[in-house]
Amino acid sequence: MSTTSVTRRRSLVHHRNFRQLWVGDALGQFGAQLTGLALPVFAVTHLDATAWQMGVLNAAETAAFLVIGLPAGAWVDRMRKRRTLIVADLVRAAVLTVVVVAALTGHASMPLLYVAGLLISAGTVFFDVAHQSYVPGLVGLDRIVEGNSKLQATHSVAMVAAPAVGGALLRVISAPALIAVTVVTYLLSAAAVGRIDKPETLPRREDRRPLRTEIAEGLQFVVRQPLLRRIVACTSIGNLFNAVASALTVIFALRVLGLDEAGLGLVFSASAIGGLVGAVSADRAARWVGEGRIIVLSALAMGPAFTLSPLALPLADLGVPPEVPLVAGGALFSFAVVVYNVAQVSFRQRLCPPALLGRMNASVRFIVWGTVPLGGLLGGLLGTQLGIVPTLWVAAAGTALAALPVLLSPLRTMRDLAVPDHIVPDQTAPTAQTS
Repeated sequence: MSTTSVTRRRSLVHHRNFRQLWVGDALGQFGAQLTGLALPVFAVTHLDATAWQMGVLNAAETAAFLVIGLPAGAWVDRMRKRRTLIVADLVRAAVLTVVVVAALTGHASMPLLYVAGLLISAGTVFFDVAHQSYVPGLVGLDRIVEGNSKLQATHSVAMVAAPAVGGALLRVISAPALIAVTVVTYLLSAAAVGRIDKPETLPRREDRRPLRTEIAEGLQFVVRQPLLRRIVACTSIGNLFNAVASALTVIFALRVLGLDEAGLGLVFSASAIGGLVGAVSADRAARWVGEGRIIVLSALAMGPAFTLSPLALPLADLGVPPEVPLVAGGALFSFAVVVYNVAQVSFRQRLCPPALLGRMNASVRFIVWGTVPLGGLLGGLLGTQLGIVPTLWVAAAGTALAALPVLLSPLRTMRDLAVPDHIVPDQTAPTAQTS
């Protein structure tokens, strides 16, 4: 009995199969973040992309979250998770290999990047949902919180570290070479996951319920939880306007401000410092300020951080190097995003029954990431009609307004998010949801 207790208290770091999943997930998430940096830079510097083309590319890179994001959770629940992860990695590696070969042979084009973005986004959707749904069967329900926490921490670190590493690499290598680096990360991820040796048992076909029923359970759980609904609204609106700006950020930096690839790399790598600080201080900040209030405060901080990007142009006329406001704004924004994500994802994990985690995560991703391709198209359209800088101001205003759903909610005065009974209405937790 004592041996069992000690074993259960050991960290999942000592669990061989989880460790392989963790390494594979880290490499896959890192590759996804690098891809999101490398493709836009390649489009602007090598293909002379317009504002509208950058908007379409941004939309293509996230379109799968809108098109297949909702049923992906139910589909993945019917698949072998290990095989799904490996196939997703290999598909993304193969697509990017085609892009690299096309770049080296002079055959790259924007339509090719659109198709690549669509295929990569599909692979990313299946990878993200599968790795979160894989944990219960791999480590057991008694370790699911620890497993999900480690995977979420890895995702947060990848969001911060990948732009830093990619930015540093862009100072010494070209965008096509950086794309080739992402191919390697995906292949290494597939190799790590392939070393998992625990057999998987698929649910019996006769036990499956209609796909629509399973999807509805995850979506209903999200929309019926009062605080979760507020958080999802804040995140989806913020992602919409972040995508508006993201579609034009590289054009703004390279063409409007006159930075070169090395300067852009410096901005990305220096901005990531804020995210690193956020990653190591998120738990302490939540304990100091309060779990509920930190969500509100971090959401409020994103608006002012965004304004420093368009302010870089008038400040440059006053003699301030454009890198200064870009780095300051990027560091503050990445700090706020990481703190916000750690707080709200931890709350979601405590709130959701383990059997619904996959579908809950897929539903949340469908809502909050489904606005990203729409934002990319909107950014390209506004950038063409209004101009780059006015569109960035629109994005900054929208990001500030995104905080309203959580600001005008009980989260503003809540210190602890212990999920008491009064915030979980009875109708949101029927027996069918935990089956």
